[in-house]
Amino acid sequence: MAPPEPAAFGSRAVEAGSRAMEWQQGIDDLRAATAASVPQMLRRRRVPPAPRLATTAGHLAVAAAGWWFVDRRRDRSRSRVGAARRVRRAFEHLGPTYIKLGQILSAGEGLFPSELVTEFHQCRDRVPAEPLPVVRRTIETELGVPLAAVFRSFDPVPLAAASIAMVHAAELRDGTPVVVKVQRSGIERLVRRDVAVMSWLAELLTGRIPVAALANPAALVEVFAETIVEELDFRLEAQNMLDVAAVLDGLGQRALVVPRPHHRLVTRRVLVMERLSGFAWGDTVAMRAVGVDTAEALRSALRSLLEGAMLAGVFHGDLHGGNLLVAPDGRVVLLDFGITGRLGPTQRLALLRMVVSATANDVPGQVAAMRDLGALPAGVDVPAVIADLGLDRLPIDPAAMDVEELTAEVRALASALLAYGARLPKALMLFVKDMLFLDGALAVMAPDLDILSEIASLVNYFHERHGAAIAQDLGLDPGAAPVIDLAAVRSSLGLTDEIAGFTVQELQERRALLRRRLARHRAGASPT
Repeated sequence: MAPPEPAAFGSRAVEAGSRAMEWQQGIDDLRAATAASVPQMLRRRRVPPAPRLATTAGHLAVAAAGWWFVDRRRDRSRSRVGAARRVRRAFEHLGPTYIKLGQILSAGEGLFPSELVTEFHQCRDRVPAEPLPVVRRTIETELGVPLAAVFRSFDPVPLAAASIAMVHAAELRDGTPVVVKVQRSGIERLVRRDVAVMSWLAELLTGRIPVAALANPAALVEVFAETIVEELDFRLEAQNMLDVAAVLDGLGQRALVVPRPHHRLVTRRVLVMERLSGFAWGDTVAMRAVGVDTAEALRSALRSLLEGAMLAGVFHGDLHGGNLLVAPDGRVVLLDFGITGRLGPTQRLALLRMVVSATANDVPGQVAAMRDLGALPAGVDVPAVIADLGLDRLPIDPAAMDVEELTAEVRALASALLAYGARLPKALMLFVKDMLFLDGALAVMAPDLDILSEIASLVNYFHERHGAAIAQDLGLDPGAAPVIDLAAVRSSLGLTDEIAGFTVQELQERRALLRRRLARHRAGASPT
């Protein structure tokens, strides 16, 4: 790849937002109507779409039978891995909707079973591209003109073929390089039918299969439906691009770049946008060869996520390696805005309060914020939650616990959360998923970064740039210094006061040790 000169990148999506765009007419009503359609998709049915249910049940039955007769007889660890592999294969056979679900699961380390997360990493962009005549027909039908009337050139081989759409490189008649996102034919009908089947099956599976505490099948399908339905109308995605660009511009964040959508060539199923390029996220060798500070690029992505979510309530909701590039000047390019996190005023303030409380180790403040975010029931007794979950105890170093103690601790926490009716609302799930992705990227982009000093630096960054706004939002003294309880962080990591720093690489080594211990424990347990 030959990345363009830095001058080719800019916050031009903000400029585009000032133009009158026909596709923007009624966009707020469209977004509201799209959200309102989700309950209808999830409504209880005595009989789901029968043909699709039969196909779905057939593939899942094959997966279950294979596990029962083969993997179940192995040790517990290999049994779980085998089950995850068979589910992934079933999803791939079932097509785009299930592959999209698998992609979301793959980005949920810590939220979903680790075996599923690892296995579903293989689901990324494994959907065959549609033939060019089909793509051409979709574009011409949506734009109402022949392909040649709009594009001087159009690459028949897509840059990417994902579950919802293909992306092709092209040039407009005036020579402007663009990319064209084209929705798969019949995908909307298939998605709505599949979600109806998923919802019906989720009711049967709830309580019958082992899942992470906050990801019971019905809740997962609900969040998935809320997420994927927005991706079915590219006008919403184009507006998401403008909204995120406007947020970045308003916050003075110049370290990220958003492609601009074309002011006319946007419809429900076709999206023409500015073509941007750069180094693949994680290609640190190439980046460092031209002088890019990869740790700073990661910081920029993290700061922008926190700023967008906590201060504006709008953020890119699907950060992963395929949606991020790094320009030669170090700026981060955001791609694919089909999924965007949006927080209402109450949720935004709750998230802000949760993060500020976390830095100060204010446990009651964190639990109350989780309640206001919708992760806990509205009338929940905050002190009781703290006591039942053991949050009033000193932090425990997981590495200092034996496997039985650690397993028991996790199970007790999961049971207590379920008893309180805990769940992950869509916006919070997207935020946590993004944070987990950036946490995972630390090992590649900034392995030598000192975690303790970085936390202090991040808090000071927000105090210096946004302290007045944060104080006003939370009713704090604007002149007070930020409170950072690094002692609690040290304690949770099992560090003594004598240790001056703790690098990402050292943290990864501790995590790897825990994973190996858990794997050995599972391997020694009897199959279930």
